[in-house]
Amino acid sequence: MDPLDELFALHDWATRRLLEHCASLPASALSASAPGTYGSLLATLVHLVSADQRYLELLTGEVVEPRLREGMEPAIPVLEDHFVRQAERWRRVLEKVDLVDVTLPSRGSWPEMPHARNLLIVQALTHGGDHRTHACTILGALGLPVPDLDGWAFWRANHL
Repeated sequence: MDPLDELFALHDWATRRLLEHCASLPASALSASAPGTYGSLLATLVHLVSADQRYLELLTGEVVEPRLREGMEPAIPVLEDHFVRQAERWRRVLEKVDLVDVTLPSRGSWPEMPHARNLLIVQALTHGGDHRTHACTILGALGLPVPDLDGWAFWRANHL
């Protein structure tokens, strides 16, 4: 498997595993936060999935409905459904990634960025890891079990 495909497989697996883990948590856990994290556990998960959606939209120019937006409070299974569809879209994009060329318009202090494909891919992967870590920090701070989402666990689950 191509290393980029493998990295997205990890991103997909770890995010799905985290969402599955959080699906059985009580509402009090989903509304909890911890210092240094994005926000509540649910807000963090919504941000992770909705940002991933935006990176795909920027990369492909395709807006897919229904859209997930920051501030929404969907049930975890709804987030899972969104992410499953996005993972399939990522797979299709990666199959033709060498043909993708995107220019990001200027925004705020950021200038226009031609040939931003690699930036969007790097951001999607690192952003996902950052916010999965935030979610796990909240779980640990609550004294709840924390899923093992690292590369070793991914490899064990998918290649051994």
